[in-house]
Amino acid sequence: MVAQTAGRVAGGACLSYRTAVPVQSGLSAQVSLVVVESDTALALRSGDVPVLATPRLIALCEEAACLAVSGTLDEGQTSVGVRVQFDHLVPVRIGSRVVAEATLEKVEGRRLVFTVTATDAAGLAGAGRLTRVVVDRDDFLAKSR
Repeated sequence: MVAQTAGRVAGGACLSYRTAVPVQSGLSAQVSLVVVESDTALALRSGDVPVLATPRLIALCEEAACLAVSGTLDEGQTSVGVRVQFDHLVPVRIGSRVVAEATLEKVEGRRLVFTVTATDAAGLAGAGRLTRVVVDRDDFLAKSR
């Protein structure tokens, strides 16, 4: 079935996700950040308040996902983000430490689905799912525009 083995991207190109990759579910990693002014919604222009910006929090979760699979991909391969589903639950002040954790829940061919959480000293600050796809780095860059 085409819908299960391929997806359409901008320009109508077809990407097959069925190709197996040398990654297994269960991998996880954590990264942390002490929020500084350049991490805020005000600085990133994603809002007008001086608290941790949602895009910065998502980037921290993406960093954890990349770290979780680092060293497991074949030479010349990397993973790229294709989908973000994320709930930013509470504002986090400048000076607070945030820990993002990504756990690889599912491997579907080249598609990697992570569960991510972000916590601060008071508890859960955000949570969601990230989907990344394993690609050949050179082929991917050749298609960029």
